[in-house]
Amino acid sequence: MNAIDAAIAVASSHGLQLTSGGATLIEAGLDYRIVMAQDRDGCRWVLRLPRRADVSESIAAENRILELVAPVLAAAGVAVPDWQVRSPDVIAYPALPGAPGLTLTDDGEPDWHMDAASPDYAVRLGRLLARLHCITAEQAKAAGVQVRTPARVRQSWRDDIENVRAAFTVAPELSEAWDSWLADDSCWPDETVMTHGEIYPAHLLFAEDGSVTGVLDWTTARVDDPARDLAAQYGAAGEDMLEVTLGAYAAAGGHPYPGLAAQARHLWEASPIGYALYALTTRAQDDLAVAAKRLQMHA
Repeated sequence: MNAIDAAIAVASSHGLQLTSGGATLIEAGLDYRIVMAQDRDGCRWVLRLPRRADVSESIAAENRILELVAPVLAAAGVAVPDWQVRSPDVIAYPALPGAPGLTLTDDGEPDWHMDAASPDYAVRLGRLLARLHCITAEQAKAAGVQVRTPARVRQSWRDDIENVRAAFTVAPELSEAWDSWLADDSCWPDETVMTHGEIYPAHLLFAEDGSVTGVLDWTTARVDDPARDLAAQYGAAGEDMLEVTLGAYAAAGGHPYPGLAAQARHLWEASPIGYALYALTTRAQDDLAVAAKRLQMHA
């Protein structure tokens, strides 16, 4: 049985009858594989199938996040998944309107469907993040969503870096850069807000006019440093477009702190840390090898 048929069989066991004709498999995610298929009425569904047992442990937490952010973003015409099936072996929801800004080819190469460096996208992203970040730590805590204080954010990075150093050989220049970052008070926020954690075009859906219609994959969302939602914009579009995003963010009610742009850059440059932690979770030899290689590189 191929992956699509297996996914449809799992969905069927939960009372969701889908057809394999025209169904597609998306392998891009690190934690989930995705199957998109139609039901008998022609409604398109998304099936999220966890790659590992530990992924399922966060399902209840992610559902609480969706319930918190859904009405806030809906007021701006932006949808989030509405889970109709929620179990350790599959999550299923009706497909949201719009198309992703980034997908992967069969060879695993990025296939862009929008210009991530365009001023129009930079402004739309800033407005979206201002709305998301208006959810306070108090509101998130009341909804049962994980909250990290500013002190905890910084300490978590210290802990992560030490765990990576204990498991891998890290280039001295990279290690020194991390220490300088951790010691630089100007980079770190005085306030934390509700964040998505992986905001970039693969997790955003767009209408033909470029407006954002949906936000996917809230697995890593929590109250945290607002810069974590801006790091990918720096990585994809550079400093100038990051500043455009921050301008739109402030104009829409966001509260950028003085070191926010610098912190977004630091978080982008810290991506080898995140991948190394992922590799330590999977323990797959290929993942460990890629992580080790990235930790020997310094821009």
